[in-house]
Amino acid sequence: MSAPTSMDLDVTERLTRCGALLEGHFQLSSGRHSDRYVQCAKLLSNPTDAEAVGAALADKLRDTNPDVVVGPALGGVIVAHEVARALGTPCLFTERKDGVMSLRRGFEVTAGQRIVVVEDVVTTGGSAKEVVALLTERGAEVVAMASIIARAPSNPFEVRYESLLALPIESWSPEDCPLCAEGGEAIKPGSRPAGGQA
Repeated sequence: MSAPTSMDLDVTERLTRCGALLEGHFQLSSGRHSDRYVQCAKLLSNPTDAEAVGAALADKLRDTNPDVVVGPALGGVIVAHEVARALGTPCLFTERKDGVMSLRRGFEVTAGQRIVVVEDVVTTGGSAKEVVALLTERGAEVVAMASIIARAPSNPFEVRYESLLALPIESWSPEDCPLCAEGGEAIKPGSRPAGGQA
């Protein structure tokens, strides 16, 4: 049986079923606060769901004819791998070394390679933009960006951007957070210390 396409994949249902849509008081990796959080790791922990969302994103990206799919660690690794599998391309991931986004573990890109950068969730697009800068410095061409969830109200990138689900979630600076004003304390559910930009 073939994986679902982007036309028939119900991402919201899958996120709800696995408990990935959280409500509470959260500090996002950007440092902002929110009353909702999407923990895509729960979705991607199920290989069937990971394959399905990867295939659906690949459907949206197939016409870009990428040579390589790249995902930033940690959130982008599994979904980038599944997109690459569906597209039949290699998959690489970037990671931070001393706070700087880097290609490590013998991974390399070459001048002129067409690359798609894939994340799990995009809010400000900060991490993905760091990946684009890294790849561009090495002469590669980033032809598109993609994520499972788009939290940004509009495309935060200078290239084409595809997602499976637009899920704008309100957020506030800590000093303007109504949940903090009520005496609540934000928790950090992500994989990265606050102060970066997811």
